[in-house]
Amino acid sequence: MDPRAGIDEAMAGLENLDQVPLAEHVERFDAVHSQLTAALSAIDRV
Repeated sequence: MDPRAGIDEAMAGLENLDQVPLAEHVERFDAVHSQLTAALSAIDRV
């Protein structure tokens, strides 16, 4: 997978965050963090 696509996909997880209950924000942030970590780690292998 293209690392840039992984970053774009991760950032998409923050879309419409203002419409998500506040209690679910941490879960969203954790998921985005995990996806960004994976995508950025893949850059080393490019």
